[in-house]
Amino acid sequence: MKAHKALKYIVLALGFALGLVLLLPKGGQEATRPRDWTEIASSDTLRATTEYNQQSYFASGDSVTGFHYELLQAFAHSHGLTASIVPEMSHEKRLEGLAEGRFDVVAYGIPTTTELRDSLAFTRPILLDKQILVQRRDTAPAGDSLFVGSLLELAGRTVHVVKGSPAILRIHNLEDEIGDTIYIKEMEQYGTEQLVALVAHGDINYAICEEEIAASLADDLPQIDITTAIGFTQFYSWAVNKHSTALLDSLNTWLDSYLKTKECKSLYRKYGKHIP
Repeated sequence: MKAHKALKYIVLALGFALGLVLLLPKGGQEATRPRDWTEIASSDTLRATTEYNQQSYFASGDSVTGFHYELLQAFAHSHGLTASIVPEMSHEKRLEGLAEGRFDVVAYGIPTTTELRDSLAFTRPILLDKQILVQRRDTAPAGDSLFVGSLLELAGRTVHVVKGSPAILRIHNLEDEIGDTIYIKEMEQYGTEQLVALVAHGDINYAICEEEIAASLADDLPQIDITTAIGFTQFYSWAVNKHSTALLDSLNTWLDSYLKTKECKSLYRKYGKHIP
């Protein structure tokens, strides 16, 4: 049974490649330049990217679900637009696509840190979340355990993150705090859910990800421990190119109104999230 559950998450990485081909708009999305609201509205299409996982964007048969997918669809519908969404596992590639103009918005929760504000324009906060350490529960004999009971014990160990993850900034800060090296392995071919499953079944020992995604997998993967936070709870937002100021205003104006609606509250409850 456990092996079957693990396969459900690992197969996402394999099915993602095929699914992406089917989900991409015809003709693909060529790199152009960042667009702003006038050009987006006149094209009738909003180009977005997010991570492919069961919490954000998940295709099953003919249906697509996910918190960020549904929220983006609500915005597009309210403005008479078609949302063209390309799932991308790598955080780094999502930001590259935004900078190159292939995407108008990264519709995925990004922590609104000072460092990231230098290169991105963030919407008003959409989520509250924090980064946590994913490891296996401590069941080994004394002296043989890989379990990390304190962040100090991460010294000299290797943690895995999604390629380009904002968690990397926090890990470097943690290195300064503990006065030792924490080795970072960036995984380009896997998303957050796959990293959690790899930890659960012993392929890797430690991963860093957002608490809400890890918590959504905990029932199916009871061998994981997600109790160790590596940072404080913080705001998470969508991001647009810094040149897309009118798009940012449109998103913020809509969010300010939408977050007060019954429809929005229902959406947040559906995915176990809290309106910030």
